[in-house]
Amino acid sequence: MSLASAAPDLSDLHDYAHDWALVDVETSGLVPRRDRVLSVAVVTLGPDGGQTGEFSTLLDPGCDPGPVHVHGLTAERLRGAPTFEQVAERIGGMLRDRVLVAHNAQFDYDFLAHEFARAGVPLPVTRRLCTLALNRRVDPPTDDLRLGTLAAHYGVPQVRAHDALDDTRVLAGVLRASLREAAQLGLPLPLVACPPRQDPRFAPKPPKAVCAFRNPGRLTAGGPLVQGMKIAITGETRTARAELVSRASAAGLNMMTTVSRHTSALVTNDASTGSAKARRALAEGVPVIDEPAFLRLLGDVRPGTRHDGTSPRTAAGPSATGPSATAPVPPAVPAPREPSPEATGPAARTEPEAAHRPQPVRRPAKPRGPLSGRRVLVLGGTHPDAVAARTRVVELGGAAAINLSAGVTDVVLLDGGHADRRMARITSLLLPTHDAAWLIAPVVAEQPRAGDRRAAAHVLPCGGVVDLPLPDGRGPAPRWTVTASWAQQTVCEIDVVAFVLDEDDQVAFDEDFVFYGAPENPGGTVRLLSDGPTEQTVSVDLATLPPSARKVVVAAAIDGSPAFGDVGALHISSGPGSSAAALVQATLDAATTERTMLLAEIYRRGDSWRLRAVGQGYDHGLEALARGYGVDIAD
Repeated sequence: MSLASAAPDLSDLHDYAHDWALVDVETSGLVPRRDRVLSVAVVTLGPDGGQTGEFSTLLDPGCDPGPVHVHGLTAERLRGAPTFEQVAERIGGMLRDRVLVAHNAQFDYDFLAHEFARAGVPLPVTRRLCTLALNRRVDPPTDDLRLGTLAAHYGVPQVRAHDALDDTRVLAGVLRASLREAAQLGLPLPLVACPPRQDPRFAPKPPKAVCAFRNPGRLTAGGPLVQGMKIAITGETRTARAELVSRASAAGLNMMTTVSRHTSALVTNDASTGSAKARRALAEGVPVIDEPAFLRLLGDVRPGTRHDGTSPRTAAGPSATGPSATAPVPPAVPAPREPSPEATGPAARTEPEAAHRPQPVRRPAKPRGPLSGRRVLVLGGTHPDAVAARTRVVELGGAAAINLSAGVTDVVLLDGGHADRRMARITSLLLPTHDAAWLIAPVVAEQPRAGDRRAAAHVLPCGGVVDLPLPDGRGPAPRWTVTASWAQQTVCEIDVVAFVLDEDDQVAFDEDFVFYGAPENPGGTVRLLSDGPTEQTVSVDLATLPPSARKVVVAAAIDGSPAFGDVGALHISSGPGSSAAALVQATLDAATTERTMLLAEIYRRGDSWRLRAVGQGYDHGLEALARGYGVDIAD
């Protein structure tokens, strides 16, 4: 369905009327805590969509301008331009009391937050809107959601890409058209409340040195230390703690801040201490040694096996076989609920220990079945009935929608579905509606549309696995995203989180737990992007993940008393980069009382990467889930 309108007047869209400040920045790099803004443009719009102001300037960043081939801003062009400090007050005046708008808004917002902090000026932004997130909800029939692609779709002329002022003018046209589409569909705007992030100290700590060796298991009585052993320290030490950690890390040991069943040894001068680490070591049977013994063993650390397999153990080293070399085991968290019937097929199988052998790459198969290429929204019914209907949609080759969007092709009405508030919109859009019996043997009428839609994403069932495509045969796309979205059916907050795990299914250090309070791990390989109150994205740089990182788990947790049974289905989509079309999608239905849910995992399989749609729920909270993965959560 084509809903766009070129009319700039938005005065009739009362629920979508705000004062807007559209922003675009060109930067010397991609890391806000390190890189600088080279140019900035701000265009302000009134509630009716009419332009009320405009400002743009080049900036002297005082550093190398970075990828000139992208933005065209050489050091010569920037010489003599004002510094950000000199224009901060003027930009702040244009942002004040307005909603900040950008395409991939968190990027622009984070850079502005750091620049304002360096200038010592508060950033007067309390809410932002991302046009990328908005168009994910609208779901226009485009090959991707890049600004230039959306501009072409909405008929907005683009003169100079990567020019801050022209990009902002284009953004204004895209915003106007997107708001009209959202109004036609009755979609709430994904407005994000902006935290006070003016201080650059909120940035992650510098990366910890990643251990290059696999964990060989526990220290044996009278045996040597082996590179890759996980060592924790608790209590007072005669040698400075920092020196002990430095020496051990230099020797190839993996120094941990927590104790788990995978810990090789705990170092303490008082085995009777009541510390949490000592209690956990006792409970797990972890060997305990004192500081003098640890220092003696440090003098003869045996060679280990590297994660990448390039440096095998020497003949003097211990065998790589045995219990310590088995496949990873799941974290020590309460058992999940029984998987739904669709998770019991071959796609949901448990990977054997041969998972690290190179395997042929499987490209995502085209969806097959009578609902191939269809996107079906199920309304009404009890929770089990709705789950069964969405499961049937996937079995028939279709995609199960959880929200009304421009991509929805059919609506199935279960008991009570006619009373859904979205029915008026569905009727006005002339969408075909069906009863539950239609899913037994659906008959669909072809509805050719001008330009047709992009190729349908590969739909995974719960437990389904797919290889990530290899562009040009050189390996997976550097940045891969997993976006989770849900319908706002109850008053609660849902936090999407990520864990970077080693071969023991444990975090190497606490900072590899990525969540709202720490939205980026120290190496910047995994980032959390807040796209709206009902949509969050985890971005993973597969090209720079260290060899020790075997898996990235994406999960969701409810903050509050409701359970996922109250929230309803969650939709996940995944693709190469935040603006690319989704190549993989899945709809995950929690059962009843779960408060945390594993959504997806990206894991190594030989030289390739795979994505699994998980959909396992737990009744416990996020703290218990994090502890199960080895994160040190204070009691």
